[in-house]
Amino acid sequence: MAEPAISKKVKDGPLIVGAGPTGLALAHRLVRHGVPFRIIDRSPGPGTTSRAMVVQARSLELYRQIGLADEMVALGIRLEGAHLRSKRGEITRVAFGEMGAGLSPYPFVLSLAQDEHERFLVDRLAEQGVAVEWETALVSFSDADDGVLAVLDRRGVREEARFDYLCGCDGAHSAVRQQLGLDFPGGTYDELFYVADVKTDRPVGDWFVGTFGNRTIGLVFPVRRTDMQRMIGIVPPELRDRADLRFSDVQPYAEALLHLHVLDVNWFSSYRVHHRVAAHFRSGRVFIAGDAGHIHSPAGGQGMNTGIGDAVNLSWKLAQVLQGRIDPAVLDTYETERIAFARVLVESTDRAFRLFVGRGPAARFFRTILVPKILPFLAGFERMRRAAFNLVSQIRINYHDSAVSGGKAGTVRGGDRLPWVPMRESDNFAPLRSIDWQVHVYGTVDAALRTMAIRTGMPVHGFEWSAAAEKAGLQRDAFYLVRPDGYVALAAEDQDPARLAGYIRRWQLRPGRETTF
Repeated sequence: MAEPAISKKVKDGPLIVGAGPTGLALAHRLVRHGVPFRIIDRSPGPGTTSRAMVVQARSLELYRQIGLADEMVALGIRLEGAHLRSKRGEITRVAFGEMGAGLSPYPFVLSLAQDEHERFLVDRLAEQGVAVEWETALVSFSDADDGVLAVLDRRGVREEARFDYLCGCDGAHSAVRQQLGLDFPGGTYDELFYVADVKTDRPVGDWFVGTFGNRTIGLVFPVRRTDMQRMIGIVPPELRDRADLRFSDVQPYAEALLHLHVLDVNWFSSYRVHHRVAAHFRSGRVFIAGDAGHIHSPAGGQGMNTGIGDAVNLSWKLAQVLQGRIDPAVLDTYETERIAFARVLVESTDRAFRLFVGRGPAARFFRTILVPKILPFLAGFERMRRAAFNLVSQIRINYHDSAVSGGKAGTVRGGDRLPWVPMRESDNFAPLRSIDWQVHVYGTVDAALRTMAIRTGMPVHGFEWSAAAEKAGLQRDAFYLVRPDGYVALAAEDQDPARLAGYIRRWQLRPGRETTF
């Protein structure tokens, strides 16, 4: 059979392969940076099942930078707390509320079905004049010094096009990762999981329900405002080898475990949980992000949010390199920053998963003592609630060891997320809407620093010193150079303009022009 004819086109900018949350988040950021690109996906359209559900605070902060967070919050459901149960019934309940109050403008946990999440992002892209190229597959690619030559297939019609970079956001079975030949070390849990979107006789409302036991687990989340709920559990051992497994097979076990009766089933699937991190996230002009680079236990609702973080980290580096505004060496920091976090995340979610379903003494202590008797007591303390929020919300992700991070002022180090400081009329995150470099000073801006910043085109934002700034760990009259993704690049206790000038010179920064606040 003859190969399909290939049309040749020249198209600069990145190619994004995969239009899940990671690829769509990358696309939105590139739009805001003014960088042309194409985004393709082999599927006929956005997903139609809920899959990932939790949108963490850090993801919402990053969406806020591009004006999408408020609508997303309105679409989702704020989780008010958790009912924790054993097979015998409820053992405790823990209220979430605004557990991250004072730490983030989004101090809650948001439940939003992934298909709604994706449709929202696709629709907003369309409003910006960008269409996802559905039913389009990446056939092959070759990386050269001046670009990536890719062969695409859209419904049997092939096209050869050149791109400056290729970004593989194409999931756990990533064709991009496989063609690069990157190892994907890790393992697969023995347990077979089921997942279903269902309606029950007693909707859980805004609460999460979890039942844990020896080698068993049952979870229910609200995922849609139509009272549709996500049900997750472990398939009983006697059913694992059934080739045509259906929800009706696991329904008696699920209902007995969760003390609910299922009235209607919208979607059902079974799957095995993997824990893997690719050996590299970059090869030349080709990058991988999201599930293409890391997959892990769903414990804590981290997977999709980590992919969104990958996309944001990569987006500004690609954009500013393409625009000639920064040393191309900054692209090396994408892998070093994100792969380090992915490895820690896989290890921690693996540990949490084994505590939930394991058979050893530590797992039994966790389920029978810590969760029912100690956790509710600890949840009553603000410090413990803040620690829990820091753990799951991803606001504590840092890049301390990155080549673009340096210095310390107060408790804030280069590589930390800029701490959030609420103010009377706004907050210190408002200037981050520029998604560009900027200097923050909490106190009085020295004239020498302002003069140097004006000369180099670096915007300076001065904020009144406040108790909230001190509580956040910032230092009065220090300066903080903030990256386009809201992380501190450089922190300095004094406002020596030579330190800022040296950093700008080292990374060949050409900041954009922005009106100071």
